[in-house]
Amino acid sequence: MAARSARRTSVLELAVLGLLHEAPMHGYELRKRLSGVLGTFHAISYGSLYPCLKDLVARGWIIEDTTTTDAVPALGKRARIVYTLTAEGKEAFRALIADAGPDTWEDDRFGVRLAFFGRTEASVRLRILEGRRSRLEERLDALRSSLSRTRERLDTYTLELQQHGLESVEREVRWLDELIASEREQPTTSTKKSGAPSGSPVSTQPGAGNHPSAHGV
Repeated sequence: MAARSARRTSVLELAVLGLLHEAPMHGYELRKRLSGVLGTFHAISYGSLYPCLKDLVARGWIIEDTTTTDAVPALGKRARIVYTLTAEGKEAFRALIADAGPDTWEDDRFGVRLAFFGRTEASVRLRILEGRRSRLEERLDALRSSLSRTRERLDTYTLELQQHGLESVEREVRWLDELIASEREQPTTSTKKSGAPSGSPVSTQPGAGNHPSAHGV
């Protein structure tokens, strides 16, 4: 449980840094934007967001500013704290999006990494996409094996549910194949493309984590 919580915190930090890389924001706006990046099934509460922001402030990655409320729409009469990315925060964000290790292929992280592909080096994008495809191909083998062993013992509805899960993973593999083919056609020095202007989270498929996995981010 602790490990899962730590991973979720790390994903939230990446999303916050990525959004603040675009522009300063207050907590209310950040929370709304995070729902789009992390997916509708991962609504972020203020109880999760503000401790994360407090920790990022303590690290020197972001700063709080109550004197620049005109930088974002003012809500209500009381002053709003605006969060701004520091130079150290920008460097931390660049380091985070340079990672293409196995963690970036997992359900809880892949969608967030995809959202910031516009700021990710082409070679890193390709490694993440290929890693994600490899991970899903392993999942497909396991699902097909399980289904073949248990098909005769399953009732109609359970069988349909498992078949739906299998087809969902197959669709994501085909989608990844298309993305990988597109990446390989691009110049390796490019850090743009990926379907969105540089600096903007990409919008790919509707649903959890902005990608067509049946399992979400």
